[in-house]
Amino acid sequence: MTIFAQAYLDEDVDILVATLLLARGLNITTAREQQMLGQPDSEQLIFATSCQRCVLTHNRLDFEKLHTNYLQAGQPHSGIIIVKRRNPYEIAERVAILFDTFTADEIANQLLYL
Repeated sequence: MTIFAQAYLDEDVDILVATLLLARGLNITTAREQQMLGQPDSEQLIFATSCQRCVLTHNRLDFEKLHTNYLQAGQPHSGIIIVKRRNPYEIAERVAILFDTFTADEIANQLLYL
C-alpha cells in the first residue's frame, strides 16, 4: 500500500503555501495550526516526526545540522524539505510534484532541496 507524504510547514513558510497545497488535496498542517509557533527547530522536527510528517522549511542551516545529528544518532525522521524562498505558487507547485513522485517512505530520513 502506498502511503502519501504529509507535510508540516514551519512558521518560516508563507501560510499561502499551505492553502495552495490543501487546495490540491494534500495533507498539510502548519506550526500555527499546531500551536508550535516560536518553538525551536529541534522541537519542530520532533513534533513533525511524531505525526509522521516531513518538515517544509526555508531554514537550511539549522535543519541541515539537525538532519546530520539524527543520522549520526541513528534516529529516524519523516523527512526534511528545504525550499528556497520563492513565490508561494512556485513553492506549492514544486512540493506537489515532489509528493506526486515520492512516497512517504521514500522521503523519510532524507534531506531534500527544492
